[in-house]
Amino acid sequence: MNLKYKIRTINTLWLMLVAIMILVSCKVTENYKRPSGIADIKLYRDVNTTDTTTIADIPWKQIFSDTLLQGLIQEGIDNNLDLKIAMARIKQAQANLRQTNAAFYPSLYGQLSATDQKLANTGSKSEFFQLYGSSSWEADLWGKLKSTKRAALAALLQSDAYKKAVLTQLVSDIANDYYELLSYDAQLQVTLKTVENRTLDVATMKQLKESNVVTGAAVVQSEANRYSAEVTIPDLRQNIRETENALSILLGRNPGGIARDSINNQRVRIDLQTGIALQLLANRPDVQEAEYQLRYYFELTNVARAYFYPSLTITAAGGLSNVNISQLFSASSLFGNIIGGLVQPIFNQGLNKQRLRVAQAQQEEYIALFKKTLLAAGQDVSNALYNYQAATDKMKIRSLQIGFLEKSVEFTKELLKYTANTNYTDVLTSEQSLLAAQLSSVSDKVQQLQAMVALYRSLGGGWK
Repeated sequence: MNLKYKIRTINTLWLMLVAIMILVSCKVTENYKRPSGIADIKLYRDVNTTDTTTIADIPWKQIFSDTLLQGLIQEGIDNNLDLKIAMARIKQAQANLRQTNAAFYPSLYGQLSATDQKLANTGSKSEFFQLYGSSSWEADLWGKLKSTKRAALAALLQSDAYKKAVLTQLVSDIANDYYELLSYDAQLQVTLKTVENRTLDVATMKQLKESNVVTGAAVVQSEANRYSAEVTIPDLRQNIRETENALSILLGRNPGGIARDSINNQRVRIDLQTGIALQLLANRPDVQEAEYQLRYYFELTNVARAYFYPSLTITAAGGLSNVNISQLFSASSLFGNIIGGLVQPIFNQGLNKQRLRVAQAQQEEYIALFKKTLLAAGQDVSNALYNYQAATDKMKIRSLQIGFLEKSVEFTKELLKYTANTNYTDVLTSEQSLLAAQLSSVSDKVQQLQAMVALYRSLGGGWK
């Protein structure tokens, strides 16, 4: 009776101790909360809207209507090596998460041993055979294992956000390189046409010289004017080749030619909605990645706190042992034990304090990095919006400029034939101004296209 009472008392004390530990453990770890002040940050400059419609929610196939560009983007998604690296990181994070799940279950080991011992002095011989298993389990009283699991989950989500960031950047880079390639094609066409026209000018100047309308200087100037345009062609062709090679790398293929359309056939969406700034938290993969990184170190701080408290470990062992192998599986060979123990850290050279300080400092670092990433995302959106508007404004003005310069070239050429007060320098100046304006017009168009791409990427579009 006494023995039963003692056992019952011990069990009651154990249950009370475990209950107290569970109640206290609720205060050891904390639940993650997004840093204060995030909702109050004004991310978009000069943009005030409550409309949550954003182009970030539109699939990239609807943003880019060029079927050739669509094919290139899909090829990049299928073959890009950076994307494959990101996928491999996700697999690593998934394996780590599965490992943290296993920590909640008891470990189990099995062993079979045979001992054959012979004493040299006496000649006596002894044998011992054993087959047993052991198990150990740690009760997660303070939430250390749960926090470790949440940290591993945050790392997995971070790796997934990284993959989305790579995908968004990949779509953006392919589109930008494609538009850059189209712009070089257009500039090359303009330059070739200009060389053709200036070759005709040379022939015209020679005829006018024979008629004593112009001097030999005008002929020489016309020749130089032709070559000043022609000398830029090798650079343009080099730019085309290098851009094709860069685009090929993004596509995961060997350097080579790229099938493409004309820049004149590219269209820009009129409705470039940005949504509200806080949608970046859900749409921008790099912002998501920064927050998951913060959550990872937040959970590691919880883990560091849990190390200050005692751990409860229960171990059990059992099996068969006998000096005679023929009797190993008899009932008399059975043995077993179970042990429960609390381990409280008392003195360990300040390791727990150091671990907590490091975790808290890392958490502070990644709070700042999260806010910085969010601010940079807002800056990207603001810059892209203004860049798009600036390009659109320039295109309207440039169209007027080119129209007047074309008339200027036409008028000066006619005056050169019939008016002594006009010389070839006037023609030369007007032609050079026209070529510069035509090349700039191509740059304006590609700036507008790339600003649209930048806005789409900066809002978090491309991965959905």
